[in-house]
Amino acid sequence: MDSPDVESGRPAKRDEPVSTDPEAARKASVPRQRRPPAQEQTSGAPADPAPAAAPAEAPDERVWHAGRLEPMPIRKLPKAPPSIHILGPTVFLVALGVGMGESYMWPRLVLVFGPEIRWLFLIGVTLQAVVMLEMARYAMATGESIFFGAARVFKPLMWFFFITAIAVYIWPGHLSAGASAFERVTGIPWQATAVAGMLLVGVVFTLAKVVYNLLENVLSICIGLLVVGTAVVAAMVGSFADLSSTVTGMFAFGYLPQEALSPAWFPIIVGSIAFAGPSGMQQMWYTLHLRDKGAGMGAHIPQVRGLRHAGEQEEMPSRGFMFDTSDSGEMGKWKGWRRWVAFDALLLFWGITMLVTISFTVLAQASARLDPGVTEVIRDGERDAALDAMAGAFSAAGSPVLGTVFFLFIALIGLNATLGLFDSFSRGQADMTYHFVPGAKRFSVSKLYAFFLWGLILFGIGVLLFGPADGPAAILDVLAFLSTFAMGAYCVVLLLVNNLTLPKPIRPGIVSNALIAFAAVFYLGALFYSLFAFGVVVS
Repeated sequence: MDSPDVESGRPAKRDEPVSTDPEAARKASVPRQRRPPAQEQTSGAPADPAPAAAPAEAPDERVWHAGRLEPMPIRKLPKAPPSIHILGPTVFLVALGVGMGESYMWPRLVLVFGPEIRWLFLIGVTLQAVVMLEMARYAMATGESIFFGAARVFKPLMWFFFITAIAVYIWPGHLSAGASAFERVTGIPWQATAVAGMLLVGVVFTLAKVVYNLLENVLSICIGLLVVGTAVVAAMVGSFADLSSTVTGMFAFGYLPQEALSPAWFPIIVGSIAFAGPSGMQQMWYTLHLRDKGAGMGAHIPQVRGLRHAGEQEEMPSRGFMFDTSDSGEMGKWKGWRRWVAFDALLLFWGITMLVTISFTVLAQASARLDPGVTEVIRDGERDAALDAMAGAFSAAGSPVLGTVFFLFIALIGLNATLGLFDSFSRGQADMTYHFVPGAKRFSVSKLYAFFLWGLILFGIGVLLFGPADGPAAILDVLAFLSTFAMGAYCVVLLLVNNLTLPKPIRPGIVSNALIAFAAVFYLGALFYSLFAFGVVVS
């Protein structure tokens, strides 16, 4: 069946068969740890050079038209790997998501309102898992980022996220929080540790041959240490009653004490819901990590290399690719990729995030037993009281050394988030710049990546040494607003991109669309209610 052009309704060219060369088809179907350029040229799925102008379509080339941008050539979809696997691209979302929301914001809410408040966390992290699946739909089907998809619908949508990323993510807040925890352990001033950490991240990313491969390995180790460590200590210091109330509290739907609706706490609750998992634009960056992993049609796109290996960077194609959705064999492989990413979303992302926050919530309840006054201290505005109380609970597990271990966990969380954010920000900005800024294609993607990475590092060092670590106080509310607003906005963009630019056989169903629409209303509704009812944005 002919598939319509999003822009004009013209049928795409689908009258010529896909290449049936068995050797080319075999090589194109092999999931790869990135094939070298020479092999990609023989596979029938080359990483096409990006010319200065959109090339004319070959007379016999089948393409998929989507929006006003260059159509996507039809290529073979690689065969999906087994569904059950160790952490892949999900490790980036886990590293970004298992942060101060899980280790600090939600335990603090539990200390004030009880474990029943956790039903809001369940909704937040479940919505994020659904968003993750829908982000993956476009990225795996085309090899393009969701930013490119947004540009296919309406270019200003993409530029909104380009500007928002700069406004929100240039402030070194995560690293500052981790360095502050490290200072409690070592006595080394947090500014010195934070600056050294940023320089170390920059050097490591610069020297890496393939940035993605290095980060996946490092973050997998860090996440493993965090998950196992917090679970073991929670089991040592917590009780079965703590665990039971933590789990059952997730199903106390509708529980919302009057104090939670106050100007002091409602904005914090809104922010905590947004931070149940990765917040802001982190789900959008996930589409770039899927591409570098070679998920779906991302197998036809070159990986981003470190600056030291920029000369080895293959040219990035000027658009993604589409597979033949009328071919039952191709659709069978597509279902395999959907199972693969569903395992990531539901068991790895949802499960690991839930396990870590359960561990920290058990620790929070144990700390309240050990220090009954901590709740009132938190109500009085002492935000660090929750962290100090949980450190005390760690110590109560058997040794004061464990209190030190707790702060090392917080430092590890800061490091994980920094590694993920620095890479994701640089990757996203480089992708949009390369494809949509005139003249940018004179530089390779790896050089643009390095430009944004080191720009972020140098700006962060300047802020740490000469200004407030989280950015000027006068704009913090605006930044918090933009971060949560971006989440509602990307849900709207997801609906548009997946339903307008993808072929009908692989568009989301009514349930997925309804959940994404609910997420958009949920995030934006809570945010604007907080703004107009209390004059306060998320905190």
